[in-house]
Amino acid sequence: MDFGKLSDISRVDFTLPPNHPDTLPLLQQFKTGQKPQVYIGLPVWVNKAWVGKYYPARMPERESLLWYGKQFGTIELNSTHYHIPSPDTIDRWRNTVPHGFKFCPKFPQLISHEAALRSTQDVTAAFCEAIAGLEDKLGEAFLQLPPYFAPSQLPDLEAFLGFIPESIPITVELRHEGWFADADASRELFAVLEKYKTGTVLTDVAGRRDVLHMRLTTPSAMIRFVGNGLHPTDYTRIDAWVERLKEWFDNGLRQLYFFVHEPDNTLAPELETYLVERLNKICGFDLKPPKKFIQPVQGELF
Repeated sequence: MDFGKLSDISRVDFTLPPNHPDTLPLLQQFKTGQKPQVYIGLPVWVNKAWVGKYYPARMPERESLLWYGKQFGTIELNSTHYHIPSPDTIDRWRNTVPHGFKFCPKFPQLISHEAALRSTQDVTAAFCEAIAGLEDKLGEAFLQLPPYFAPSQLPDLEAFLGFIPESIPITVELRHEGWFADADASRELFAVLEKYKTGTVLTDVAGRRDVLHMRLTTPSAMIRFVGNGLHPTDYTRIDAWVERLKEWFDNGLRQLYFFVHEPDNTLAPELETYLVERLNKICGFDLKPPKKFIQPVQGELF
């Protein structure tokens, strides 16, 4: 993910912002004592560097999703940003991954970027119908709005959300700085999202600390974490997130989607492993980290 990436992070303050004043009161409305659902994953399932390490050696690329599903619990499904998948593709995806896996498909750029949500009823209906075919493997659909989608366009966002079927869970990422710099714009935005039971994406990236707004509007959180090649700050940032998430879980957070990004994503599984281990230790979960394939060394049996 190129959004907000910096070549020099030496002056970045990675401290997590405090909770928005409305986040904990909202979560407490949903506190039940039940075990939360936690899904940790990456933004891609094809990466040649994982073959022989997280995937079996000599694995055909066509089996990438099969093995990804064995190692991770969710996927930030970016391919849907470029085209609506066919029913056959949806069926293949759904049948390839194990029970409990969740796809989080991104809305097509035709809807979010080119049309800016206006007059998109037909293509939106087609997309929602397509991803509904994922059935119990559907996580939360992910509406990523461009940096030029401004607070003045809130009526377009509200009309769009009103059109989405209640059966399609949806979460929104906003990138225009005005949503966060203007208190009135923020208040109006979050009121609309709560009204339509729409979640917020929290994006933790070096160059845009403003989009890390810490305001939840549903008892589900979606976090997009962008690391910097396993720089030491990647780990301290994960530590801070785990402490914050424990607070949210204790106050009623019911569901978490956490997507780990790294440059070219080659090292993303390593950081995901660290995240899982910390969540297990601090939050008392029993999440399974990805397992590395141990390749036999020639001659070691002789």
